[in-house]
Amino acid sequence: MALFGRVFRIVLIVGLVLGVLALVVYSMQLDEIVRKQFEGRRWALPARVFARPLEVFNGQQLYSDHLEQELKLLNYVAVEKSPTETGQYLRKGDNFEIVTRGFQFAEDVEPPRSIKVALARGKVTSLELANNQAPLPVMRIEPVLIGNFYPSQNEDRVLVRIKDVSPLLVNGLLAVEDKKFYEHQGVNPMAIARAMVTNLKAGQTVQGGSTITQQLVKNFYLTNERSWERKLKEALMALLLELHYNKQEILEAYLNEIYLGQDGSRAIHGFGLAAQFYFNRPVRELKPDQIALLVGLAKGAAYYDPRRFPERALERRNLVLTVMEQEGVLTAAEANESRSRPLGVSEHRPSGASPFPAYLDLVRQQLQRDYREEDLRSEGLLIFTAMDPIVQLTAEQIVIKRVQQLERANRIPKNKLSGSMIISTVQGGEVIALVGGLDVRYPGYNHALIAQRQIGSLVKPAIYLAAFEAKGKYGSLG
Repeated sequence: MALFGRVFRIVLIVGLVLGVLALVVYSMQLDEIVRKQFEGRRWALPARVFARPLEVFNGQQLYSDHLEQELKLLNYVAVEKSPTETGQYLRKGDNFEIVTRGFQFAEDVEPPRSIKVALARGKVTSLELANNQAPLPVMRIEPVLIGNFYPSQNEDRVLVRIKDVSPLLVNGLLAVEDKKFYEHQGVNPMAIARAMVTNLKAGQTVQGGSTITQQLVKNFYLTNERSWERKLKEALMALLLELHYNKQEILEAYLNEIYLGQDGSRAIHGFGLAAQFYFNRPVRELKPDQIALLVGLAKGAAYYDPRRFPERALERRNLVLTVMEQEGVLTAAEANESRSRPLGVSEHRPSGASPFPAYLDLVRQQLQRDYREEDLRSEGLLIFTAMDPIVQLTAEQIVIKRVQQLERANRIPKNKLSGSMIISTVQGGEVIALVGGLDVRYPGYNHALIAQRQIGSLVKPAIYLAAFEAKGKYGSLG
């Protein structure tokens, strides 16, 4: 018996040592995975294509209706009194008060401004800051997003930095998802134990004990497989993540990674894109009730989809508002006022498809000469074009109207003719509008780029101009 006891202890010690060594080796492998992906390029980001920014200055040719049309394309909200928040405007005849959002351009930043613009006879007659009425020489309104080139896995996100996000969103998220976020080291044993007891009593999974760090690990590194092996791996990776990175870095990654909806084949990731997808506004402009809805979607974006299941989503949003009130994130008055609001989700979901597919064909064609397709779809490029949205919309209307007139005048069956148009600047030849066919909102055969036709007499002005510029070389032009 004594011999058996000694052998058993030796085997046990050897087993423990080997187990510890295996755990150390496994942890080192996981640690390399955690650091490599978190420190590298974390996401494949779509390239975003923008129209030209609208420059405003005294004497500029600009009509009031065109200015308002551009603001609507940017999802600015018309208000009935002086605007106080970014993304709002007030129009009184030919006079505008606008609180712009600002924009990060390639080389500089256009800050948010509160401005007053006066127009008359199609020209800007006055441009000044609204707060102190100081004259403003020139300013730019942010450009309209005209298209995207998505990664192969069709994930879409708009990256946000934690300093640019409302504290209400951060505090509300922590109140609902992880109250002890700043106290634990990646795993909260008390929350796990509490969830296990609750689930055992219910006979099914009704409560989770995962921290925000664990949720980030699951979404960032792992799959949705339900197994003890996956949960243990998730916990270990969460501990490793917290070992290397601070809380702000982890929280910022979570804000950009969390899955919050689906638009056909396009997956909506992160609060930055979700704010646009559900409310047509940047995340920093969200109201408390809108923040609560997005926080509620983190539990199950498909189950609480506000467009498909509005009653279910409303109940979840109000529960989140109640938790935010209980945790001191909102006052009782703010929570009650927010609960009384409707969901307020935009009726039509913003499509990931370009509203100007013909022009986007031109952009893609030119970019493919200088960039690899992989870079276009994964490096998060910001591409600025010369497209003028107002000229583009006007050109589309002209082509459609003219083709319809030709069909009626020549008794041609409807939809038998098509048409196209390209408009460029005189000075530099930049293409500011392109119409590829009559079905202007859908990609298809792009007559402007693909169709090859005899240009006929259209070439004569260019030939004659070249001849006039070379005086005496071609003899008499009479």
